[in-house]
Amino acid sequence: MQTDIADTIVALSSAVGTGARAIVRLSGPEALALAGSVFTAPQALQPGQRRAYEGAVSVPGIAASLPTDLYCFPAPRTYTGQEVVELHVQACPPLVELLIAELLRRGARAALPGEFTLRAFLAGKLDLPRAEAVLGVIEANGRQELRQALQQLAGGMTAPLVGLRDDLLNLLADLEAGLDFTEEDIHFIAPEELLKQLAKGLAQLTLLQKQLDQRSLSGRPFRVVIAGPPNVGKSSLFNALTGGSALVAPEQGTTRDYLVQRLDLDGTALDIVDTAGWQSADETIEEQAQHLGRAAAENADLILLCQVAGELPPAPPTAQEVLPIATKCDLATPTDDGLATSTHTGAGLDELRSALAIRARAHAQPPLAPSLSRCRSHVAACLEHLRRGHEMVLFEEPPELLAVEVRGALDQLGELVGAVYTDDLLDRIFSRFCIGK
Repeated sequence: MQTDIADTIVALSSAVGTGARAIVRLSGPEALALAGSVFTAPQALQPGQRRAYEGAVSVPGIAASLPTDLYCFPAPRTYTGQEVVELHVQACPPLVELLIAELLRRGARAALPGEFTLRAFLAGKLDLPRAEAVLGVIEANGRQELRQALQQLAGGMTAPLVGLRDDLLNLLADLEAGLDFTEEDIHFIAPEELLKQLAKGLAQLTLLQKQLDQRSLSGRPFRVVIAGPPNVGKSSLFNALTGGSALVAPEQGTTRDYLVQRLDLDGTALDIVDTAGWQSADETIEEQAQHLGRAAAENADLILLCQVAGELPPAPPTAQEVLPIATKCDLATPTDDGLATSTHTGAGLDELRSALAIRARAHAQPPLAPSLSRCRSHVAACLEHLRRGHEMVLFEEPPELLAVEVRGALDQLGELVGAVYTDDLLDRIFSRFCIGK
C-alpha cells in the first residue's frame, strides 16, 4: 500500500445508507482548510483548537445549504496523529456523495481501505496487533469475538512483550559489549544471569503462545436458537431443518424442554436449538421451561424469531442477532418482515439453510484469525531462537553465536508488533479494511 501521508484524505466513515447522520472524515495537513472551503458558520474556524461548530455546507447542484456540524481535532492528539476534521451531515446518500466529490475536487484524495488506521499505525498510535484488532471490532460476529478484539485493541497481546523486548535489548547490549573484550576474558553479564533472563523470556512467550492457541479455537459450533410465541411452528421448523423428532401438536406448550441437534451445512457444523414458546408461566414446570428457553436464547449466536405469516413478530428479549422467520406460509400471505417458510411445502427452507451456512462460516473464521496466525508464527520463531540461546549458555558456546540468536528473537518481536515491517505486509493487513476506517 504505497501512500503519501502528506495527502489529505477523505471518506465516509459511518455506515452506508440513509439515517439520521453521516460522518465524512478528513485527515491530513489541509483537513480544516478543505472542510472550511465548503462549510460556513457564524464564527470563524480556529486552527489548532479542539472544538465543534454548528453551520452548513454548500454543495454545487444543491440550491439550499445543508445543516452540518463540524468537529475539529488538531494534531497530534488524534486517531491518525494528523489534523482530523469530521463533517456530520444528514445521511442522504446522494447528498453525501456530492459533498465528498466536492472535497475531492478541491484537493482531497479518496482514502484507501484502512488508510486512517494505517496512518494511526505509522504515527505510532497503534502497534500492528492493535491495528488488526480495529478490524476485529468492526467485523465481530458475536460477543466473544468482540471481547477478544477489544482485549487485543487495549494492548492485551503486546503489552507484556514491551518489557521482554527491553530485557532482550539490554541483554544484547551486554553481549556485544563483551565481544570487544574477549581476549581480556571480561564478561559484562554472568552465565547465571544469562540463563535467568532467557528462561524468563521463554516463560513469557510460552504463556502468550498458549493464549493465542486458546483464542484461535472455536469454543463451540455456531448456535442457532428457534424462538417465538407458542404454536407458531418452531418444532416443525426444527424437524424440517435437522430431520429430528421434536414433538409437534396443535396445542400450545407442547415443547417444555429445549432440544439441541447438530447440523452440517456444506461442511460447516452448527447447533439448532428448539425452545418452548414465549408465554406467561402458570405452573412450576412451565416456568422452568420458560427459564430454559430464555437462557438458551441469551447464549445464542443467532435467533430465528418465528411468527405465523401475516403477523408481526414479537420483540426479541436479547441483544443477539435476530433473523425473522415467517412460518406456515402455505396457510397465509407473508409480510415483508421475515423469511417466508413452510414446513408443509418446503418453501423457503433452502434459502434458510443458505443463510445459516453463511453465518456459520463467518463464525468459524473470526475476523482476528489472520492476526492470530501471524502472531503465532512470530512467537514460535522467537521461542526457537531463545531455546537455542539457552542451550548455548548451558554448553558454553561462543558468545557471538548467542548474540545472533538474541538478535533473531528481537527481530521476530519487532515484526510481531510492527517495529519492523514491509510494504507487502501492510498492504495485506490494511487492504482487508473497509474504506473510511
